[in-house]
Amino acid sequence: MKMWSRDFTRKEKALLLVLVIVLLGLAYYQFVDKPVRSEIAAAEAECASLQSELDVVQLELARLEKMQSELDGIEGASVMGSYNNSAAELKLLNDVLADTLQYTISFANVTRNGDQIRRDFTLQFKARDYDAMQDIVRRLCDGEYRCLVGDMRCSLVNDIQNYVTVNATATFYETMVGGTPDAGLPADSEETT
Repeated sequence: MKMWSRDFTRKEKALLLVLVIVLLGLAYYQFVDKPVRSEIAAAEAECASLQSELDVVQLELARLEKMQSELDGIEGASVMGSYNNSAAELKLLNDVLADTLQYTISFANVTRNGDQIRRDFTLQFKARDYDAMQDIVRRLCDGEYRCLVGDMRCSLVNDIQNYVTVNATATFYETMVGGTPDAGLPADSEETT
C-alpha cells in the first residue's frame, strides 16, 4: 500500500485542489445556498399572502369607517324616542305644520315588533306653494324624532288662492328601551308569530 507514499506532481495537486474546491462548492450549494433560497422564496410568498390579507382588511376597515360615519350622521340627525313619546311627536307635528294653511292628522293603531314601536299616521295639509310643502316635509323627516314619510301625493289647486294639497302616510319610530308599557301598548308581534 504504497499508493499514497509517493509525492504528487504539480498537475495532480492542482487537479486535487480543483476537485476539493468543486466538492466544497457543491456542499455549499446543497447545504447552504439551496435551503436559504427556498426559505427566501417561502418568506416572499408568505409576505405576498400577508400583503393581500392586509389589503382586504384595509378595504374592510375603510368600509366600516364609512358605515360608522354614516351611522354617526344618522344618530346626530334624529333620535328614536322611548315609548310613549306621542306628546313630543304631536308637538313636533304641530311646530312643523304651523306654516300650513290647514292640516289634518289621523293616527292608526300602534304596532310593536320586539323593542321597536311604530306609530303610523296619515297627514293631509295645504301649503302656500311647492317650496313651502317641500320645506314642511323636509322638517318632518329631519326632525328631532325618527320619522319616515312613506306614500305622498301632491297636487296644485288653482282657484282664487293657489295652494298645494298633500296627502301622505308616515311613521314615527319609538323603542321600548327606557319606555314604560301602558294599556295602549300592543302585544309583541315577534312573540305571537
